[in-house]
Amino acid sequence: MSIHYDGRRFRALGGGDDTYAEYHQRGNLVWAEFEGGHVRRGTVTGTCDAAGVLRLAYTMVLGSGEVIAGHSTNTPQWHGGTLVLREVWERYGDHAATGVSYLEEIPAVELTGVAR
Repeated sequence: MSIHYDGRRFRALGGGDDTYAEYHQRGNLVWAEFEGGHVRRGTVTGTCDAAGVLRLAYTMVLGSGEVIAGHSTNTPQWHGGTLVLREVWERYGDHAATGVSYLEEIPAVELTGVAR
């Protein structure tokens, strides 16, 4: 499965808390910026393999001022025509935790309502 992430936007499956990410890609290098909800600003940077799997490092600053860092492996899946990333993540330091999240691509018809 070859997926090009440049220009795609994702949010938590089901809409989440209005946090969204916009992805960019050059070759196998992938990065994104995200914000919204309780996240003031966040970034991810990593690589994409031939199957579309992303291996990313991330940092974010929450509205409370807390800084969170970690890494994730995001595996693409298709659900009813929607691209969904299964995100297995790990946080470091004071906020150490692990988990699985799901991110869905924001449909193009909804992009006009998403702030840049």
